[in-house]
Amino acid sequence: MGKLLIDLGYISPYILDTLLKKELGFQGYVMTDWNAQHSTVPAATSGLDMTMPGSDFNGGNIYWGSKLTQAVSSGQVPQSRLDDMVRRILASWYLVGQDSGYPAINLKANVQGTHKTNIRATARDGIVLLKNEDKILPLKKPSKLGLVGSAAVVNPQGMNSCTDQGCNTGALGMGWGSGTASYPYFSAPADAIKTRSQADGTQISLSASDSTGSVGSSVNGADAAIVFITSDSGEGYITVENNAGDRNNLDPWHNGNELVKAVAAANDNVIVVVHSVGPVILEKVLAEPNVKAIVWAGLPSQENGNALVDVLYGDTNPSGKLPYTIAKSEADYGSGPSRGNDNFQEGLFIDYRKFDRDSIEPRYEFGYGLSYTNFTYSNIFVDGRPTSGPATRDIVPGGRADLWETVVTVTVTITNSGTVQGAEVAQLYVGFPESAGTPPKQLRGFEKLSLEPGAEDIVAFDIKRRDLSIWDTAKQEWVVPAGTFNISVGSSSRDIRQTGILEIP
Repeated sequence: MGKLLIDLGYISPYILDTLLKKELGFQGYVMTDWNAQHSTVPAATSGLDMTMPGSDFNGGNIYWGSKLTQAVSSGQVPQSRLDDMVRRILASWYLVGQDSGYPAINLKANVQGTHKTNIRATARDGIVLLKNEDKILPLKKPSKLGLVGSAAVVNPQGMNSCTDQGCNTGALGMGWGSGTASYPYFSAPADAIKTRSQADGTQISLSASDSTGSVGSSVNGADAAIVFITSDSGEGYITVENNAGDRNNLDPWHNGNELVKAVAAANDNVIVVVHSVGPVILEKVLAEPNVKAIVWAGLPSQENGNALVDVLYGDTNPSGKLPYTIAKSEADYGSGPSRGNDNFQEGLFIDYRKFDRDSIEPRYEFGYGLSYTNFTYSNIFVDGRPTSGPATRDIVPGGRADLWETVVTVTVTITNSGTVQGAEVAQLYVGFPESAGTPPKQLRGFEKLSLEPGAEDIVAFDIKRRDLSIWDTAKQEWVVPAGTFNISVGSSSRDIRQTGILEIP
């Protein structure tokens, strides 16, 4: 993206100035990624406001500073452009109150506050229950549990032993790259489960290895066996196990499929926990009849184990929903990592929007996630009378002001029809008139309701004009097309519970 915005002089003024600052009304400043600036005059006149970190990684290639001063003095960069840079940067400084009451520098300050609690809650709420056959979960004081996999324990070399988290050794909490952080501590699954087991009187047997030859002794006689598998990726300057940034494939790492197979051959009640940066093909895992549950635990950071225990034992009812589709085959996605230039020929048709258009059956669809209770939907009501045509009001941050006005409200009643407390994430999808050439349906909102058994509540979705608009390339405006809009509310992109119609003249 940095190359698109800054290097290509013939296109960057249009993107930075015309699109971002004029059409979208952006009032902030544009800053480069590290070492992404490669010119002085073209970058300045195209709309760049701040460069970071001021040079390349070796202290060379300085394009601002004295070079910008010379460019302004010689008239190559207008003084008004320099004034605009300063105005935008200072406006942000005032916006966040840095002009008064700013605290003194204290590099030793403990700023963690309640982060520990927040991280655990975020990790816990993001866990997605994919499968729960025979209601094997939540666990109810089992006599013995077998834990299998290197991802059950903290990296034996240390939780921060890999530079920029550039390895997949031990329990996985985040991907790798320049945006990572050092863990202040790390709750691994095995540690958290052992702590819980002491209170329950549960015997724990651990095989912290991905070797298939050692699983039998760990899981024989266990009420359930929990297998930990992973898939990792990160920034391209680090290569991990021959994966240069992006993953080479969507299989579990470290022989994960075979590890699950070996455990399933030795125990009748297998729970698979997946820590992953993104979709993983699970067909080989699901082919094992003794795999009774799959828990998709994502990237939970330092509260990995504690968050998992909250869900495994039912202290928290899982409410997470998949933010992507898990396909039956990698080929079903229709696209993959691209080296060099990419024309994005798939357009809007990625993930569930492609699967819907091409009638591809996913393994687990976008928005999918099970609960320990059940929810029913009823009484959809679509209220609003928007009209077709372009947005016309003045530009504000984000585009024309009327794009952000609520023009339709959709309400649905949700009831917890099960026996335990739980939370449901209801999802609103909009299908445009066929003439629009858009995907069959597109997510336009989601709301989370926490309900006691037998309780019901109304969830409301506000649909803005922007949600019903498409970009008209001829008019160069966002336009609401005339016709029939299909309004759907459901528990996932494929589990639609209520539907309605919106006619726009």
